[in-house]
Amino acid sequence: MTDNSQSGRRRALLLVNRGARKGDESISKAVEQLQYLGVEILEESTEHPLQIPDLIRRYRHQVDLVIIGGGDGTMNAAAEGLIDSQLPLGILPLGTANDLARTLEIPTSIPDACQIIAAGKIRRIDLGCVNGKYFFNVASLGLSVQITQQLSKEAKRRWGVFAYALTALKVLWKSRPFRAEIRLKGKSIKVKTVQIAIGNGRYYGGGMTVAEDATIDDRRLDLYSLEIKSWWQMILLLPAMRQGNHADLRGVRALNGTEFEVFTRKPRPINTDGEITTHTPAQFRVIPQALAVLVP
Repeated sequence: MTDNSQSGRRRALLLVNRGARKGDESISKAVEQLQYLGVEILEESTEHPLQIPDLIRRYRHQVDLVIIGGGDGTMNAAAEGLIDSQLPLGILPLGTANDLARTLEIPTSIPDACQIIAAGKIRRIDLGCVNGKYFFNVASLGLSVQITQQLSKEAKRRWGVFAYALTALKVLWKSRPFRAEIRLKGKSIKVKTVQIAIGNGRYYGGGMTVAEDATIDDRRLDLYSLEIKSWWQMILLLPAMRQGNHADLRGVRALNGTEFEVFTRKPRPINTDGEITTHTPAQFRVIPQALAVLVP
């Protein structure tokens, strides 16, 4: 970490996903405001989120923190570089769902988000990890993967968070259950399910709640499996899934722990924070207090 203590100014690497829903217009305002608030900015932008970890590593000895402007996918892409550098993360929520920002109670107003970064209050949070891929919010297989595959950038830009609901409805009536085995603490559970989701944070999918009492620093993962037979049952479950109190409902299996394994007959893709990054067989674990984040 650099020593800017004599000037009292902190130096930040600002990485922006220019393709994010609110990308370009917000960034120049943010830079202006952060500089006014005493944060010196080194700006890099990339069209390819996969380049983000290397950019963070490259600047690790020149800056005091990393500010990411983008949505959950961009935050997810940065996780590896943040873990390696152990630099604190400042969040400018420029995406569609902004579930990580919501979990951390960071407002989507860019001026307010800049104030939080400048104030410098740090909270250490957990990260989820599946087959070596990190996730902040949730990793899942089944329904959510089909939604991700069908959700176009255009729809996200045009409809915002409603794009998730519209795509979900489209996918829902065509979805078929699949068989899986969940292993937890030496126990094996065989299921027939349309979706298995493992949450680290609190919110995912544009405001769905992982579990009623989930937080991003509770050192555990929350798993649910949707074992329903018909698409219309899913519509009945939705209000409870938004609130996070779906665990007690028929057709929902809820478990929690620090490690899970999931096996399927053939490899099935896994979505981490809205990006498809790995597949089954899958090992999930929580990494407690993995990262420092600037919060309200």
